[in-house]
Amino acid sequence: MNLNIKATQEHTYDAIVVGSGISGGWAAKELCEKGLKTIVLERGRNVEHVKDYTTANWDPWSYKYRGWHSHEMKENHPIQSRCYAFDEATQHFWVNDKENPYNEIKPFNWLRGYHVGGRSLMWGRQVYRWSDIDFEANARDGHGVDWPIRYKDIAPWYSYVEKFAGISGQAEGLPQLPDGEFLPPMEMNCLEKHVAGRIKEKYKDRIMTIGRVAHVTKEHNGRGPCQYRDLCARGCPFTGYFSSNGVTLPAANKTGNLTLRPHSIVLEVIYDESTQKAKGVRIMDSETKEVMEYFAKIVFINASTLGTTAILLNSVSNRFPTGLGNDSDQVGRNLMDHHFGVGAGGSFEGFQDQYVYGRRANGIYIPRFRNINEGTKRADYVRGFGYQGGASRGRGTGWDGIGIELKESQAEAGNWGMWIGAWGEHLPYQDNTAKLNKDKKDVYGLPTLDIDCNFRENELAMRKDMLESAKEMLEAAGLTNVGGGDEMPPPGHCIHEMGTARMGRDPKTSVLNGFNQMHAVKNVFISDGACMTSSACQNPSITYMALTARAADYAVSELKKNNI
Repeated sequence: MNLNIKATQEHTYDAIVVGSGISGGWAAKELCEKGLKTIVLERGRNVEHVKDYTTANWDPWSYKYRGWHSHEMKENHPIQSRCYAFDEATQHFWVNDKENPYNEIKPFNWLRGYHVGGRSLMWGRQVYRWSDIDFEANARDGHGVDWPIRYKDIAPWYSYVEKFAGISGQAEGLPQLPDGEFLPPMEMNCLEKHVAGRIKEKYKDRIMTIGRVAHVTKEHNGRGPCQYRDLCARGCPFTGYFSSNGVTLPAANKTGNLTLRPHSIVLEVIYDESTQKAKGVRIMDSETKEVMEYFAKIVFINASTLGTTAILLNSVSNRFPTGLGNDSDQVGRNLMDHHFGVGAGGSFEGFQDQYVYGRRANGIYIPRFRNINEGTKRADYVRGFGYQGGASRGRGTGWDGIGIELKESQAEAGNWGMWIGAWGEHLPYQDNTAKLNKDKKDVYGLPTLDIDCNFRENELAMRKDMLESAKEMLEAAGLTNVGGGDEMPPPGHCIHEMGTARMGRDPKTSVLNGFNQMHAVKNVFISDGACMTSSACQNPSITYMALTARAADYAVSELKKNNI
């Protein structure tokens, strides 16, 4: 790969992509494959596929702290260490919170990694298409603004990215969860199959299926298959799951059109008032603190929702005194995340002669079944939620004894149990915001973000139903000792933040048009989470991929027509 680490005299490219995560990697691939000389600017260090997955093959006894968080880890990562995927073997993929501060006006967990590949190395890999129920939601119930696209606009792009990324799943024919281009599904275990069968018998409006996941279950374009190690957050040396490092960036590099520059903090987009276009970006080298400029005909900003927000707000000019493209005053507004951390679990007495094989890096999915139609409409809240979870068989018959007695008790298989947790939609509230704080600076002397975001009455009403429905379904399936809980983690904790530079039909109320193109600056495109107009309840990454591929196709077409 052509690494632009030391600045050269030639700083002009056809396209600039800011960020190398899920959407940035797709932008790079598409632009490079369409013949554009493209530079990808990543603020963090380089991570080479396989070579830099330094802990991928650690044995359990390789952990110095045996899986616990050390005092040093907690001190340097007080926010990041709250994430399920943060541990001794993955800590190098998460930012140092002391060096990357932000300001919580209300509690918000900003979980992130600054390195090539970004969170595509640590993501949960669940991929669910949206439907017109989601794209029409704002127009239907009046929350937020109308999406400028519908399912038919993005459906072929879902297929396009799924075929390349490699998605395993089971077709179910549901209008609220369109089927995709699937590799063979992973298999549910015996208790999951039992619960799925009971749900199908008991309810006419809901099903349980295997999770749709960005893992290849058979060899796919020279990748995989998944080895069922469930060590994904360390980086996958088998390329069993989708990441920028293993999939899109190598495809971009294969064209000969890619230049990658790590250690490049994008400070602002440079706006040319004479052409009314962006002419490039200004960056700071994170190692040398040198400031330099790169120039291009097209700029894709894919720095993740809050990173993109900071760049836009910091890109001020006579034309845009409050931030690039911010005529609508919507940059930094409408911040959303999914609300989760609520669900139920129980135990099951049967299947004592069965166990599981391997460590399946996937669970089950119960698609949304509320507010789908008049028959499922709720009076207490709008939108809906879905469940993820899984069944497993515990180990051990108790913790009594010591030495060999204890060891032998843990060598026996225990009882089966199952847990399901809900992921719910967060409405787009205009005063859920991220704003620049120029008084509080980071280690590079750059403004930090004030994040002011919370869940409200609609989400709280929905959570009551999430909890009760989870318990009800498990009890109906014959589980015992069913109990539920609601941890109510703050926004950000789901790591699905989105919405701060939304798409829309009207430039007065949105930042981007239906092709992720900035209304006011035609050669700037944003296709990461910032572009989202609502949040639905499904994991959003496959939608980012599809929107990015579609936006890149449109951008190159418009460039060839001399429209941008």
